[in-house]
Amino acid sequence: MTSASASASAASGSAAGTGRTVAVFGAYGHTGRFVVAELLERGYVPLLSGRDAGKLRALAAGVPGAEIRPAPVDDPAALDRALAGADAVINCAGPFALTAAPVIEAALRAGIPYVDVAAEIEANVDTFAHFADRAREAGAVIVPAMAFYGGLGDLLATAAMGDWTTADEATIAYGLSSWHPTEGTRAAGTVSRDRRAGRRVRYTEGRLEYHDGGSTLLKWHFPDPMGTREVVGEFTMADVVTIPSHLAIPEVRTHMATEAARDLAAPDTPAPAADDDEGRSDQTFLVDAVVRSGTSERRATASGRDIYAVTAPLAVEATHRILTGRTRTTGVASAGEIFDAPDFLRALAPHISVELPGS
Repeated sequence: MTSASASASAASGSAAGTGRTVAVFGAYGHTGRFVVAELLERGYVPLLSGRDAGKLRALAAGVPGAEIRPAPVDDPAALDRALAGADAVINCAGPFALTAAPVIEAALRAGIPYVDVAAEIEANVDTFAHFADRAREAGAVIVPAMAFYGGLGDLLATAAMGDWTTADEATIAYGLSSWHPTEGTRAAGTVSRDRRAGRRVRYTEGRLEYHDGGSTLLKWHFPDPMGTREVVGEFTMADVVTIPSHLAIPEVRTHMATEAARDLAAPDTPAPAADDDEGRSDQTFLVDAVVRSGTSERRATASGRDIYAVTAPLAVEATHRILTGRTRTTGVASAGEIFDAPDFLRALAPHISVELPGS
């Protein structure tokens, strides 16, 4: 597998923030901490916000000069104070069924772009449904699911589509070596399961469908060096919201490596533990996106380390591109619609390695 060139990352600008401020809601969470570190690395000034003032103070102790702005999600005035003077906001606080709408409302009042890292299917559906018209009329930018789940798969599927205007099917297969879920992941999963009354969800015939069927084990042929692996079929993730939001593909499926699915399901699987100086775990991943039209297939893949850590450069790169005018539309838009997908993916070096059609 070839690595995206480091020059593409440099072109994005490691210190391109030039002192602009970005509010991070949920800054003290597992993913939020990675986002704060990435913003600092890129030359942005993070404003630390969230619901727990004590956790914000503890985080700020390790970020010299950091400003903390506690804000309950049910207090619009506090949220307005949290975003005052910010150039953008990244929401890292789940469950997003509870936080997305209030923080988006505050971002609209402040007139600043909103990015989140929501993996919850229903929360992302709500964002598109409730804010699309208002954001478009206001010329605002709202990018949900700008994370490992939802954002990365959408970028890969969009890059794989290339010049195709339609396709019959898109499949995103997740080859995770393991999955040690964070407390936030478990909480969000509980909310999602409750919202769908324990049913499973899939995207078929151009719509989301809830059903009571069981899971199926399949064999998926990942590119080398991973090779053929067992996956849980239709282990549905946020890609079934982001991809169909702008690509004419009536069937979108996501599969998950059985090892990772078992880790997630087990109640005693521990949270991720740092295994390097950057705080990343030893988890590795290979995401394989295959788009089919008739008998023709196109594939795009991404590989790297730690699905939570890699969410930070995804969200921060998105924010950077919005603030520097490198977008294709306004309103509520997924990553593949609002950004140049191949260029975005290449800019993520050295965080991920990508293989795109024609590379």
